[in-house]
Amino acid sequence: MDTARELGVPFVERKKKSISSLLLGCDIVIVRSADSVQLYHASSKDPYFFHPNLARVRVKALMNGGRDAFIEACGLQKGDTFLDCTLGFASDSIVASYAVGEDGSVTGLEASPVLAYATSLGLRNWNDEESAIRNAMGRITVKHADHLEYLRSLEDKCVDIVYFDPMFEESIDESNAMQSMSPFADHGLLLIESVEEAKRVSRRKVVLKDHFRSTRFKEFGFRQQVRKTSKFHYGIIDLEG
Repeated sequence: MDTARELGVPFVERKKKSISSLLLGCDIVIVRSADSVQLYHASSKDPYFFHPNLARVRVKALMNGGRDAFIEACGLQKGDTFLDCTLGFASDSIVASYAVGEDGSVTGLEASPVLAYATSLGLRNWNDEESAIRNAMGRITVKHADHLEYLRSLEDKCVDIVYFDPMFEESIDESNAMQSMSPFADHGLLLIESVEEAKRVSRRKVVLKDHFRSTRFKEFGFRQQVRKTSKFHYGIIDLEG
């Protein structure tokens, strides 16, 4: 009932009803348990639920002295402030939170209210055997917000790194997580206005993750980091010097 109240949607007791019967007459069904939530959409056979996915593997690699292309593209350091404008299932934000540590901060913006809710709940309640991963997840602040409106509300040069990972112009990710998340995600285009606001707000860098063939790198003025073995690249706008 608290979930329904928070999201402003009707509450229905399941009473052993099937998901398919609950989806009759509506597009989305949210099933809430004690510490997690599953999102069902009429257009998808698989539910979406929060899972840290490859973030756990990446953080463990960093803990063992490994490198991470995302961390290097962003130039993240202990104590940095990081704004993720397209949170999704928060994989990059989890890695960023570990990298910036307790003295830094990570804020994730998610335009979809149901995804913001599911991700926030998952980050707070995921039980990981690695305390460093658990703590990194717990330090992320999730906000349900349109990133352009949120950026416009911020003061100049108030965060170190602003990050965009919008839905790609052509799909490369065949993972079950991405497919199940897609019906709930914000598919709006990344606008030049958002990039300009990010440049105003950021002290050091604006970073874009996109398909390697994306036109947005050149269109928005990002320096594209070519990664020959990857189908997605990072684009960087340096704001120092």
